[in-house]
Amino acid sequence: MMLEVQDLAFGYGQRIVGSGISFGLAAGEVLCLLGPNGGGKTTLLKTLLGLLPARAGNIRLDGSDLSRLSRTRIAQTVAAVPQAHAAYFPFTVREMVLMGRASRLGPFAAPGASDHAAAERALATLGIGHLAGAVYTEISGGERQLALIARALSGEPQLLVMDEPTASLDFGNQARVLGQIRHLSRAGIAVLFSTHDPGHALLCADRVIALNAGRLAADGPAAGTVTPALLRLLYGIDVVMAPVPGIATPVCAPILR
Repeated sequence: MMLEVQDLAFGYGQRIVGSGISFGLAAGEVLCLLGPNGGGKTTLLKTLLGLLPARAGNIRLDGSDLSRLSRTRIAQTVAAVPQAHAAYFPFTVREMVLMGRASRLGPFAAPGASDHAAAERALATLGIGHLAGAVYTEISGGERQLALIARALSGEPQLLVMDEPTASLDFGNQARVLGQIRHLSRAGIAVLFSTHDPGHALLCADRVIALNAGRLAADGPAAGTVTPALLRLLYGIDVVMAPVPGIATPVCAPILR
């Protein structure tokens, strides 16, 4: 297992946000984290990244206890993509992506040929090589999100953690990001991403875990786990799920009252 979580409790300071969380994630698997606002998703992800200490339980990253790993080792194994990124300096997209190599460099080392090659591969993988010379602050939101994924990918991680990667994107760019998630998993990268849209889980996740009030409400294959009953529990609304000809996954829609 690339990531193993056993009886985890997590939170901020003296406040416990969630507890009793156990799940695993294998190489090449896409795991979607569902849950309502305030349910603890972002806090859980920060704990899995080692940015917050676990309050109880154990997290193992590629077979090693996360709490015993150096920040450098963690950064070389797992990369994170935030849900939003405020850019203030006019770096080019190529320069932004090259920053993902930081964990592979010494304290005062400059990027070498292998680092530039890794950045170029990441740009090509995400299909944004044509944006390499563009100014990051001047491209669209969807293009920036793809650039952030490329930045994470340039570090050659084994695990990619994405906090609501489609938030604030238009319909087309949401589809592009979801498509890239599936593409990366086929290359053997384990992917954990959070979302509020159950349709996204059905489209590209192998498995789903659901977090509700800090507890694990579900864990299983996406197709059988995302149900109207689970969505009512998580979001307090009734949902209809209907098949669509030519599409392997059903469509979810809320029932308006």
